[in-house]
This record gives sequence, C-alpha cells and structure tokens, in this order.
Amino acid sequence: MLKLFIALQMAALTTLASLEDRVTRQRDERGSVTIEQVIWAGAVIVIVGIVVAAIKFFVTSESAKIK
Repeated sequence: MLKLFIALQMAALTTLASLEDRVTRQRDERGSVTIEQVIWAGAVIVIVGIVVAAIKFFVTSESAKIK
C-alpha cells in the first residue's frame, strides 16, 4: 500500500512539475495560478485523502484482529 502511495505521489508531482514548466515557458505571468493548476492540486489532495483513508481502514481492521 505504501508503494502505491509513493508511486501516486511521484506521478502527481512529476505531472505538476512538467505542467509548471509548460506554463512558465509560454508566458511570464509570475504569481498567476491557472484553473488547470488548481484542478490538479485538488485532484492530488483527493487522491492523497483516499490513500490515507484506505491505509487507516486497513490498519484499524487489522488491529481489531489482534487479541
């Protein structure tokens, strides 16, 4: 599960970095945030939230089995 989380995080960060490179090469509007960047940031937050919830569910279900 941790490997999946790390892979998703690396994929998201790589995508965001390449997106940022494209935006800065085309225009020199420093400080501006595009809608696309906001959508990507929201998607990353949602993915991380899902992964954290899955890990928490797994850990709590496994800890209930320990007696």
